[in-house]
Amino acid sequence: MSQLVTDTAPPAATQPGRPDNGGRQRLVEVVVPVHNEEHVLEASVRRLYAYLTETFPYPFRVTIADNASTDSTWHVAEELMAELPRVRAVRLDRKGRGRALRHVWSGSDADVVAYMDVDLSTDLNAFLPLVAPLISGHSDLAIGSRLSRGSAVVRGPKREIISRCYNLLLRTTLAARFSDAQCGFKAARTEIVQALLPSVEDEEWFFDTELLLLAERNGLRIHEVPVDWVDDPDSRVDVLHTALDDLKGMARVGRRMLTGAFRAPVGGRQRPKLPNGMARQLPSFAIVGVISTLAQLLLYVLLRTVTGPFAANALSLVITAIGNTAANRRFTFGVTGTQGAFRQQIEGGVAFLLGLTLSTGGLALLHAVAPGSSRVVELAALICANGVATLVRFLLMRAWVFHPRRVEARQTRQAHHVQPNSMQADFTQPNTTQPNMTGGQNR
Repeated sequence: MSQLVTDTAPPAATQPGRPDNGGRQRLVEVVVPVHNEEHVLEASVRRLYAYLTETFPYPFRVTIADNASTDSTWHVAEELMAELPRVRAVRLDRKGRGRALRHVWSGSDADVVAYMDVDLSTDLNAFLPLVAPLISGHSDLAIGSRLSRGSAVVRGPKREIISRCYNLLLRTTLAARFSDAQCGFKAARTEIVQALLPSVEDEEWFFDTELLLLAERNGLRIHEVPVDWVDDPDSRVDVLHTALDDLKGMARVGRRMLTGAFRAPVGGRQRPKLPNGMARQLPSFAIVGVISTLAQLLLYVLLRTVTGPFAANALSLVITAIGNTAANRRFTFGVTGTQGAFRQQIEGGVAFLLGLTLSTGGLALLHAVAPGSSRVVELAALICANGVATLVRFLLMRAWVFHPRRVEARQTRQAHHVQPNSMQADFTQPNTTQPNMTGGQNR
């Protein structure tokens, strides 16, 4: 059972040096989730607290959310809470960043809730631009983005490639419109996030992504802030394990989108309508795409043990491209029967060649820029290239291979091919009901 330590911060209205904007002031709660962070927790919280006290124009509360630490992290959190008046601490007996955020956010009485990673890799000067649109009501959620124009990011090529590939995959398979799902610098209006939380299933690293996808699915507005970000060299995140969990999470969310179950009881803004049929086609295409990508990666790993990276990539793409076209033909675009199937496979081969070009070029570029890259980085580069190819493949299939007018025209031609034959049979068949024309003509 989770243990909640009583908050010792004074009521928001009594905090000195804060303007009263006509009645109750806006309270912002900043959550810092931690797990075995005894070495950095004190310095980071003091730095954050000093920044908020000196420059932040709204009442605030800092909550340390310790999720099942086994070192002295909890002891440090207790000492900080005892010393700093607007710091509290929460201790959970189970690990998981998403679990910690869910626990604090679901019971918060603040107007805006936020969180940031304990290493404070993101420049704190971006915090006020992050929460200001939420306090004004302009936006519902806000995220720091390391991938938008104006951001300044310092990190190694491995994490850069993986991050960009992951976000590209989200956009191409699940139609995400936000640019950076993984930056540990996010905020939301409390009433909005509390309405979304019951529909968010993940309790760990995919929690952020699922929350953002759910918000977009419900028509909520997500504000993005370019950030300055410096990679923490002491990061202990298991990149491969996290990437696999993220792919599983994407597949689960895709299934929920396909069945219409990815909803939350919250009113969002009206969004422009998609072109006719696309709202149904996108989730189905996303599911097929995720399955095809996983199958291609599995085949690539297996083939890579007996051949080089380029041959393994080509063979795995050939096999999965055939299955991908057939599945999209049946489930995404609703085309059944064998008529035109061969031609559509040939046309789908054009998209395959594009994917082969992009992924082969991506591998060549990777090995040129970073010779001797690990298999994990190779896979990340493949995911990135295949994400671009997936988007182009969908556009080609919708606008060319399975365009509704082409399908309808083919069906019309089929009908015309049948009808003239039957009419010809009727006219050429002897008329046994007419009298013999040689014996006279009826007038």
